[in-house]
Amino acid sequence: MVKIHAGNIVDEHNRVLMLRGVNLGGSSKVPYTPDGATYRSEGFFQHREVSFVGRPFPLEEADEHYRRLRTWGFNTLRFLITWEAVEHAGPGMIDTAYLGYLRAVVSRAGEHGFMVFIDPHQDVWSRFSGGDGAPGWTLETAGLDITKFKHTAAAIVHQTHGDPFPHLIWPTNAYKLAAATLFTLFFAGNDFASATFVEGIPIQEYLQSHFLAVMRQVAESLTGLDCVIGYDVFNEPQKGYVGIKDLSVDMESLRIGPTPTPWQSIQLASGFPQRVPIFPLGLLGIPLKKHILLNTERESAWLPGRTCVWRENGVWDLSADGAPHLLRPDHFARVGGETADFARHHLVPFAQKFSETIHSVDPNALIFMENEVDKPSPTWREAPQYKVVYAPHWYDGVTLITKRFFPALGSHIRKRSPVIGRRNIQRSYADQLGVLKKEASEELGGVPALLGEIGIPFDLDSKRAYESSDFSVQGRAMDRSMQAVEANLLNCTLWNYTADNTNLHGDLWNNEDLSIYSPDQRTDPLDINSGGRALASVVRPYPIATAGIPLRLSFNYETKVFLYEFREQVQSKPTPTILYVPTLQYPGGFTIEVSDGEYKFFPAKQFLEYNPGNLNSHIIKLYPGS
Repeated sequence: MVKIHAGNIVDEHNRVLMLRGVNLGGSSKVPYTPDGATYRSEGFFQHREVSFVGRPFPLEEADEHYRRLRTWGFNTLRFLITWEAVEHAGPGMIDTAYLGYLRAVVSRAGEHGFMVFIDPHQDVWSRFSGGDGAPGWTLETAGLDITKFKHTAAAIVHQTHGDPFPHLIWPTNAYKLAAATLFTLFFAGNDFASATFVEGIPIQEYLQSHFLAVMRQVAESLTGLDCVIGYDVFNEPQKGYVGIKDLSVDMESLRIGPTPTPWQSIQLASGFPQRVPIFPLGLLGIPLKKHILLNTERESAWLPGRTCVWRENGVWDLSADGAPHLLRPDHFARVGGETADFARHHLVPFAQKFSETIHSVDPNALIFMENEVDKPSPTWREAPQYKVVYAPHWYDGVTLITKRFFPALGSHIRKRSPVIGRRNIQRSYADQLGVLKKEASEELGGVPALLGEIGIPFDLDSKRAYESSDFSVQGRAMDRSMQAVEANLLNCTLWNYTADNTNLHGDLWNNEDLSIYSPDQRTDPLDINSGGRALASVVRPYPIATAGIPLRLSFNYETKVFLYEFREQVQSKPTPTILYVPTLQYPGGFTIEVSDGEYKFFPAKQFLEYNPGNLNSHIIKLYPGS
């Protein structure tokens, strides 16, 4: 049984486990039937009549994909589901066929030896606000008309925008009316929308109770599957309007495309045209490009007979001449006399409620938790008693934004500053991930850390590798991130593995293309590695289970030199340390040096079993060649 001990994830022998896995999968964000790939607009608004059975892949294809991932050394799956997949038909209407499929496909993962944690995934709230996650009816419950978001600038959605869809514009939806409103209502409706009820229930309680009931049913459907080790609380939560001091001031940290202030967004949604700035895609200090007049048709994003929830809650009203007037620019600034703190006032209480819900079904489940993207961990000293694992995300920002790899140019994500020089970049990236591990220790009471998402876009340089089959540039970019992971001895799940990725449409969601596998790269159906992208940087040796405390880990994917050091701990029943040694990296065999002790290699499993000698610390080195 997997558990937490002394700030590590350990097995039944108290060996420290290193979780090395993938997010499965990128296309799980959209329905399987009808095909919900975001470049398709047909039937988009028929959101109650969909099925996610078949995500991440049809059950009959599961063994092929699981075998491939196990061959590549992965032992963990961050398994994506969505709230919409379970409750798309309407409040309380559960898709039991999907839950049956989910149990079957997760059970099959267990048969292949995976540890699985379930991620109720979302991005900018819902497919209908430009991302994925929540059912369409949640927006309608709040009074919003999902068919009117395009003209009212309430969201920028691939299906209604069409191609070409601007790169990385989808995250800006977190600051536009549809997603910002729903995040605020879901996490903080009691504080900021106390006048809004659904069926006589405060809207925060209504939305959260449905989400938690869904997750309870998911957990119940997976009862008895030992491979399920835990549940993610909420992927990349966003604060919505919480904490804004002045609604008339731009709140976006990512300025791409039309960028209305919150007050402008509120007016646009109620049919009042606004002139807003448009920003081009850039790296640092994005300059202003021009202004544009939005919603000239004076359409409303609110359903007939419904009014803006923020007008309903006294944030604004119409003046005598019929013009909108902002009454409370600081409406979202304070909670109970204190400066509003999303993490402390809203996210942590929700995480506690989520943990209690899951533990009522599975008392041993680990709870994977993160804060807003690129924000520090919340302070939650009681996290260990809820079996929390800190699971933030981190990406190489320059590579992600530009879709190019610059060996001597990187960025510091939180500082939003450039890093120049290869050695400086590697040092900075290791330091940045080290801060995340430190937060788990200091702010969350010493819980383990796992990097929930890390990866690179594979469509670099205008998809040049798809024609040349040369993924060496992608390999260098991935290796730069993986070296930072190894320097901190971090658990991680790569983003991502998409079974139906295509060179043309990527992961089938908002033109993203970060999958380490694509059928379009598959040239030999008998070769388990065929279809893999930049595998030399992805498939790496690592310690699976350590009978001691890990101290040092490194792998040079060019020279194939691997080093691992750990400190032994006294055990009542000594058990071996197990390392994954991929044949892909050492096709001609390998030479091993150990500081002491004995070892044995199992080629079929690609496992190295090591029993140390009498030294206090132990070093294992691998070199290519017999």
